[in-house]
Amino acid sequence: MKKFLNAVEDYLSESLEGFAAAHGDLVVLHTDPLFVRRRNLHPGKVAVISGGGSGHEPLHAGFIGYGMLDAACPGQVFTSPTPDQMIAAAEAVETGAGVLFVVKNYSGDIMNFEMAAEISGRSNAMVLVNDDVAVDDSSFTTGRRGVAGTVIVEKVVGSLAESGGNLEACKAFGDRVTKRTASMGVALTSCTVPQARRPTLTLGEDEMEVGVGIHGEAGRRRSRMMPADSIAAELLDAILADLAPAQGSKVLLLVNGLGGTPLGELYVLCNAAHRRLRANGLQVQRTIVGNFTTSLEMAGASLSVCLLDEEILMHWDSPVNTPALRWRL
Repeated sequence: MKKFLNAVEDYLSESLEGFAAAHGDLVVLHTDPLFVRRRNLHPGKVAVISGGGSGHEPLHAGFIGYGMLDAACPGQVFTSPTPDQMIAAAEAVETGAGVLFVVKNYSGDIMNFEMAAEISGRSNAMVLVNDDVAVDDSSFTTGRRGVAGTVIVEKVVGSLAESGGNLEACKAFGDRVTKRTASMGVALTSCTVPQARRPTLTLGEDEMEVGVGIHGEAGRRRSRMMPADSIAAELLDAILADLAPAQGSKVLLLVNGLGGTPLGELYVLCNAAHRRLRANGLQVQRTIVGNFTTSLEMAGASLSVCLLDEEILMHWDSPVNTPALRWRL
């Protein structure tokens, strides 16, 4: 195992200290309990909080800032944060309009966020993101996994909260966007969790895992390597079968790297995805390519498609200023 580490047990704390040093204009790091919050709070707005195991950076802390998240609670690598982290984060950023928790659909995250919501006593609601079409409700303990589509949900719900949407409206919008978003990924190599010191998956030189989870969970099948066009076709066919878009629908395409894939290869996959979506009669209105929801150093990628309407597009396009995502109108 070759990683930039001092001691395995210090990985998370030292990584977050470096993150806070790099982005101190946008975020503040709290260490006991551990969470990261937006430096400049917006009084009177719904506080949007997310979190989960580390190892998926920039998700979630990288999306703290204007127009997106107010706080994020990082757990150890691939391990849910604890309720006390979530309660402390809510107390630090809630300014009178309530708290919206955006939670990926994993049992540990759900349990701990629900516990925090009950204990905190603050007005709150939860959006559960379950965009991974690689598994169905019967093949995973809590149903479909939450993966890269979480970034889309956090962006548009964060925009609505920033613009004054109340807690009920933000919750309803987040649920609606989740239903209109689907994702699926493929791994070319495994990742290595620092504490484990060995690869999570064993993949041959000419093998890939189709439908892999963001923690290295097994996918739909083990396959021989395929050309980018074939990979994009398999991922998008599953995504579109789930979303069932009407001909001419407008979509947002997110091409997400899992941590170890060169950007040039992601653009090859993006090109293939664009052609496949057009061939299916869809209009790609917005595209974003990069590493947004990673799995440590795993080589691979995922595709996410969101069915756009005017409201979703408006909030996607709205200004955002976070360490990992920023643009202006």
